[in-house]
Amino acid sequence: MTIQVLLVDDQELFREGVRVIVDAQEGMEVVGTAADGLEAVSLVDELSPDVVLMDIRMPEMDGVEATRQIFLPERSSRRAKPVRVVVLTTFNLDDRAATAIRYGASGFLLKGTTPVMLADAIRTVHSGNAVLAPTDLSTLLEGQFRGQAPTPPAYLGLTDKEREVFAAVAKGRSNTEIAGQIFASESTVKTHVGAILRKLGLRDRVQIVVFAHEHGLV
Repeated sequence: MTIQVLLVDDQELFREGVRVIVDAQEGMEVVGTAADGLEAVSLVDELSPDVVLMDIRMPEMDGVEATRQIFLPERSSRRAKPVRVVVLTTFNLDDRAATAIRYGASGFLLKGTTPVMLADAIRTVHSGNAVLAPTDLSTLLEGQFRGQAPTPPAYLGLTDKEREVFAAVAKGRSNTEIAGQIFASESTVKTHVGAILRKLGLRDRVQIVVFAHEHGLV
């Protein structure tokens, strides 16, 4: 299956350079480009890409607001397949990138990354994982939440085993590591993660980390 990518950046030269890199990868193709957030939101609805590479700083509408609009419940509910957003920034541990992750992005990449890392990141988010280390993700999210939100009833509805898996995912553990921790197979761990996502109404493992920080469950 070909991973369909949408490129969003206000610099045409950068967009075209990334297009060449992505189109050169086996199993990937650029299906569209946008020069600002407004155009990006419209093209996501029109083209249904698998992955969006989203510049964080743009005129008209920046990448943070575009990410928020892409993941609005009324838009998400109309999609036949999930869309993943990777934020592109020039600053490591950018506060705006942290906000975009809260809104639904699956992580961020520095614009100076290598073609190999870019391709790996696209494949990683397409599979539902984050594109930055769990420790970096935790650091990025620290201070993003003012006060601790009440624990939602949905979390209380998780089984003891699901809560154990939830805590491990929130700490950045891989399925292999979690399987060893709970003395189960990786397929069992995947089943637990799927149940957690379904019960909490979350899209992927990145959102489990965000949820854990938001509700003080780390």
